[in-house]
Amino acid sequence: MLITLISCGKPKKATTASFVKITNNLNVNRENETVEIMLDSLFADVAFKNSDHFSIFDVKNNTELISQSIDYNNDGVKDVILFQPVIEAQSFSEFKVVNKPTALAVKEACYSRFVPERTDDYAWENDLVAFRTFGPKAQYMAENNIKGGTLSSGIDAWLKRVNYPIIDKWYKKELETEGTYHKDTGEGLDNFHVGISRGVGGLAKKYSDSVYEYSKNFTKWKLLCNGPIRTSFVLNYSSWGKDKSIKEIKKVSLDKGSYLTKYNTSLTNTNTISVGLTLHENDGKVNFNIDKGFVSYWQPHGDSKLGTAILADVSAIVDYKKFVTERKDESNIYLDLLVKNSNVIYYAGYGWKKENRFSSESDWINYLSDFSTKMKHPLKLDYLKR
Repeated sequence: MLITLISCGKPKKATTASFVKITNNLNVNRENETVEIMLDSLFADVAFKNSDHFSIFDVKNNTELISQSIDYNNDGVKDVILFQPVIEAQSFSEFKVVNKPTALAVKEACYSRFVPERTDDYAWENDLVAFRTFGPKAQYMAENNIKGGTLSSGIDAWLKRVNYPIIDKWYKKELETEGTYHKDTGEGLDNFHVGISRGVGGLAKKYSDSVYEYSKNFTKWKLLCNGPIRTSFVLNYSSWGKDKSIKEIKKVSLDKGSYLTKYNTSLTNTNTISVGLTLHENDGKVNFNIDKGFVSYWQPHGDSKLGTAILADVSAIVDYKKFVTERKDESNIYLDLLVKNSNVIYYAGYGWKKENRFSSESDWINYLSDFSTKMKHPLKLDYLKR
């Protein structure tokens, strides 16, 4: 879960270390929430700022935390350092950022990549969930009736039940062995049908109560980062909509410990956009909780149950709708959002009963409600003078 931090005070000028305080003002413990420290705000010394070796220590016990430094604009300079502190209810902790030659040896929990060996998927995962979507070659094949093509900008859910990466393993199993990722052998499986539906968080433009237009497959991709805390990448789409005027660029991020992918999407020539969840057989339960900013769908799925959801800031929500049609794969739940300054931000994801976190719909709803509360009341970041 990405938390937008409230920054107070002036950053300390330092060449060896800088200090921050993270405050939790809620009456619940906080964990699995990513703190972003902008390095330009933290360090004044250029040589230190340009280092590739940053580490974060808990001041109280001098314990190093897992962290990830990212150069988002590819200029050779790290822009941000990420970490996930555990902050008890109504308390604060102090942390020290240092230039350390070696970082903790940790496994890469958050991972994404372009998959040319399976047509041209783009797939991403963390320790809890996995997703994929489809590229231009798959679109060309579908439009020309070539076997194996997929025409969809919907988001596919890969249902995993282990906390280690499965993307590379499952593709290898599907493409190089007699096994298949459509069968669960203990790690999970791909049994989530997308088709032209919106899957788990695909976009649509609403023109009337019965007319929705979709973008097609992504046309370009760019990996921004993989690591122990976050994977992030960008997807570009051809202009779409009735008059082909909507331009869409998605920045997609998935953090460790989150069941929801964050979509920060640039959109032009539209004031609103609809985010969708497929209804599949329309045999599940829809829950619209606009006060908390989410819509969820709890459905029978194979021999288990599955919850999907879209969540956004309440101020961005325009409308919501359960849209049912006889047209194949076009029945979706929609959350209609305002496009502000050519941008829209939302989260979308799933919780699978077999993964053992969500045994009932109420467990899934409680998770979404807690996520919404924490998003509205972010952890507070202060730069400390030392």
